[in-house]
Amino acid sequence: MSEAYDPPMTPLDVLHEDAQLIVVNKPAGLLSVPGRGEHLADCLLARVQASFPQALLVHRLDRDTSGVMVFGQTAHAQRHLGLQFENRQTRKTYVARVWGRVAQKTGTVDLPLIVDWPNRPRQMVCHDTGKPAVTDWRVVRYDAGTTRIRLFPKTGRSHQLRVHMKALGHPILGDPFYAEGDARDFPRLMLHSEELRLKHPEGGIAMKFRAAPDF
Repeated sequence: MSEAYDPPMTPLDVLHEDAQLIVVNKPAGLLSVPGRGEHLADCLLARVQASFPQALLVHRLDRDTSGVMVFGQTAHAQRHLGLQFENRQTRKTYVARVWGRVAQKTGTVDLPLIVDWPNRPRQMVCHDTGKPAVTDWRVVRYDAGTTRIRLFPKTGRSHQLRVHMKALGHPILGDPFYAEGDARDFPRLMLHSEELRLKHPEGGIAMKFRAAPDF
């Protein structure tokens, strides 16, 4: 994190709350969990726990990504939800704005990823040692030399959507790691977790949570 950490001071946006889980809409620019050092202590987990002291972490979103995140209210819920993510039983939908006009209407990026150690936290495509990473995508609309696109990750690798879109030749707008030139010159990373589908830890009923992007 080269630039100063200056997270937005927006109120907590709770989408759903019950005895087992809490779902919130994370703002862009806020860490999911604390970083190293006092200056990186402010994070979504801390803010959620200020209102729900028993809240437990289940998964993360990148600091620059906004959107739907779920927390467990009990150890059982944390385990149950964590296993759903691990076993790819959750369904995630993201919205992004990317540079250029994506010619095809739909497609799949299937490129294995590994951390780019000298430049971490950057990730890179590596067919020899990378872990499998698959993203389905679908164009929503075109707008002034950019494309609004929906992304459906089938795996959950770090920076997966960001690296896959760059590999497609259409980096996500405002991406400080993977976009260059005019594509980088946006006020935020244009990537948002729009929808999360999961099974409720108590009873297994299918649930869907949504939050619209602010871009």
